[in-house]
Amino acid sequence: MDSIQTNESQGRVSDAPSGHWTYRLLPRGAWPFAQLARWDRPVGWWLLLWPCWWSAALAPLALSGQGEGLPFWALIANLWHLLLFMIGAVAMRGAGCTYNDLVDQNIDDKVARTRSRPLPSGKVTRLQAKTFLVAQAFIGFLVLMQFNRYAIIVGLCSLIVVAIYPFMKRLTDWPQLFLGFAFSWGAWMGWAALYGSLSLAPALLYVGCIFWTIGYDTIYAHQDKEDDALVGVRSTARLFAAKTKLALGVLYTLTLLFFVAAFYVAGTPWPAYAGLTFAGLHLARQIAIIDIDNGDQCLALFKSNTVVGWIIFIGLIGAGAFEVAYN
Repeated sequence: MDSIQTNESQGRVSDAPSGHWTYRLLPRGAWPFAQLARWDRPVGWWLLLWPCWWSAALAPLALSGQGEGLPFWALIANLWHLLLFMIGAVAMRGAGCTYNDLVDQNIDDKVARTRSRPLPSGKVTRLQAKTFLVAQAFIGFLVLMQFNRYAIIVGLCSLIVVAIYPFMKRLTDWPQLFLGFAFSWGAWMGWAALYGSLSLAPALLYVGCIFWTIGYDTIYAHQDKEDDALVGVRSTARLFAAKTKLALGVLYTLTLLFFVAAFYVAGTPWPAYAGLTFAGLHLARQIAIIDIDNGDQCLALFKSNTVVGWIIFIGLIGAGAFEVAYN
């Protein structure tokens, strides 16, 4: 409690890192907006970005699997797409968090970990938050306009699941499933951006990403399960309870199976599967060591899924390098 009070007195939120660059470089008046966008907690936009980057790295490998090799134009296009996806992930994750905070203001005011956030603490008004939301969404829209028409339509469709997600914790024990629908959308985007169409491989990747998201966000939700029970917020953490390890085992196994299927359909070479193997070991370690009553450990394990993202992405890049070198 003392640490929460100290953070609040310093203009920070209780669950944010105190040494982040946002507090060193931005003027104090901008801190609440950085906190609304979660710039001081980048793990969220990394988790939103990984399905985009995985799909973007997987898409050219399908061309190689069809005997076309890895065309130079596809590699150059993908470098541009990777940059666009990063900018878009930061902007849209910030917009999503701002929207979520607007919807959940009354709930956040009753939960110790979120009470010091800008809206419940009164550091920003709802009008200011709405204006900031529009500004971030506009940046995301400008990024989306850089893609082909098909990818633009696919990207706009994501707004449906983004809009309904914050309300699901009031209606179902599976809000993490709807977060998965939203956070996994990039699995469609990387493919659509290159081909201007969709196929089975990105569909399998999308489903795998949904299971992965449910898993890591269940771990995250264990931080708040006592407060959630008091205020009536539902989650898979509360649903799985003491069976969380078993549930994570099922979720992460399905994650890897669908990723393997996506890679197989796309015709990816062996380095991609090596990446999945190491990612699987990392996920298995999460299950082995998790203590669902240790909030600090749950947060650390949740954040470690960024490492999973890097491992799988490096495996896909290695697969691409293999194709270039040997075909």
